Amino acid sequence: MSAESSPIRLGKAAAVRTDTDTARRPRKRGAISSSERRGQWWRFAVILVITAVVLVPIVAVLYLSVQPSLGSTATGLTLENFSKVFQQTSVGTWLKNSLLVTLVTVVVAVSVAAPAGYVLSRGRNRLVSGYALILFVAQSLPVVTSVIPLFILFAKVGLVDSLTGITIIYVGSTMSVAVWMMAAYFDSIPISLEEAAWIDGCSVFGSFFRIVLRNSLPGLLSTAIFSFLLAWNDYLIAVVFLRSDQNYTLQIGLQTFFQQNATNWGLVMAVAVIMMVPPVLLFSVLNKYFSVGGIGGSLAGR
Repeated sequence: MSAESSPIRLGKAAAVRTDTDTARRPRKRGAISSSERRGQWWRFAVILVITAVVLVPIVAVLYLSVQPSLGSTATGLTLENFSKVFQQTSVGTWLKNSLLVTLVTVVVAVSVAAPAGYVLSRGRNRLVSGYALILFVAQSLPVVTSVIPLFILFAKVGLVDSLTGITIIYVGSTMSVAVWMMAAYFDSIPISLEEAAWIDGCSVFGSFFRIVLRNSLPGLLSTAIFSFLLAWNDYLIAVVFLRSDQNYTLQIGLQTFFQQNATNWGLVMAVAVIMMVPPVLLFSVLNKYFSVGGIGGSLAGR
């Protein structure tokens, strides 16, 4: 009886060991279970729905911009709205003003924020800590709290209804966040690279320009894009400080298309499309220059 039952018990034990080994055996790399696959499909569906919701207004603006406007004899899709806004309105002047103000803001903000962020990243004393605290408090305050005092001050010095005046405000409003962004990226660059340059005879300023800035292109571009979007999309400051048509930016000029009794939505949407073109081009051109990660492993072999 025991001789006959021993093979059965041995077979059961072997089966148990086989099942245990199968359960403990690591899954092949790249293998995806059915539950994980279902989870991926759910995430993909949610992202697809969110993307569709975000793109619906943009598609509507593009579609309405190529529709015939009020009083037009054209049928079907047409580009006459764009020709009208450039020929019959001051959109060209407004576009030039917006580009001028935005580009000056970007250049000045990045030029000042880069060395200031370097000091904030490398400096370790009370003065730098106090400077960082002031920046933190400044960026936490909304711009609307300073609009009225700035208007009174600028009215006394003749900077109201001036592109120079709003450019100064744009630079000041972007500076605190821009400095923090540059300082955060400089923290990811090993100071050992600068120390190696100092040993080779490079000065502090030389190592900043030759080592730090050359390896900070993603940080510089992020700061430039932030400054660009803040100045380009602003409406509150421009509507308070600008008064004459020749000084309007696109955001202020767009409101002139809204009339009391009727609004020509074709022209409005055409101007909206023109406003969307520069940011889209900026991201399309600069996207390839962004890199994930930093140069933290550049000294791994030393």
